[in-house]
Amino acid sequence: MASGCVLQIAGLILGGAGMVGTLAATAMPQWRVSAYVDGNIVVFESVWEGLWMDCISQLGLRLQCKFYDSVLALPPPLEALRALMCLAVGLAVLSFLLAIVGVHCSPRGPRALSPALPAAGAAFLLAGTLALVPVSWAGAAIVRDFHDPQVPVPLKRELGAALFVGWASGALLLAAGALYCRCWCR
Repeated sequence: MASGCVLQIAGLILGGAGMVGTLAATAMPQWRVSAYVDGNIVVFESVWEGLWMDCISQLGLRLQCKFYDSVLALPPPLEALRALMCLAVGLAVLSFLLAIVGVHCSPRGPRALSPALPAAGAAFLLAGTLALVPVSWAGAAIVRDFHDPQVPVPLKRELGAALFVGWASGALLLAAGALYCRCWCR
């Protein structure tokens, strides 16, 4: 029975890491970063585009960030990405709180399983899916535009660090949900 307790603690740790990563990916400005194509070696500025702001780094010394001026002026895909990531963050926090309530371990192993445990597992699975959808959507759009000959070279972007953080945190949330479902099925 001690292995059930280990699974619950492991799920809590994975879920906590996934929750923090999802929050970080949502806040990071590096969703899309400037691409250096066609032998463009001398570069004086880098552009980062995120869900909430754009940043320009000049010669790696000076960083200027500016929040988007109006929510109403944003393109609909960006609004959808924002909404899905905010939902994922909210659900990840709720899942983590449910997991804390649901963990019941004693020195002799877990006691009777809390009803919060299956809810936490399902919520972690949904949060992970909600985190992976916008990150993958943004990644697919970046790759599509990068290979599109109609997009001018200065406007081509590459995958930013926030996407990789989002993919990793989505995987961690799914793993936490799977562990809690495994505990519940025992």
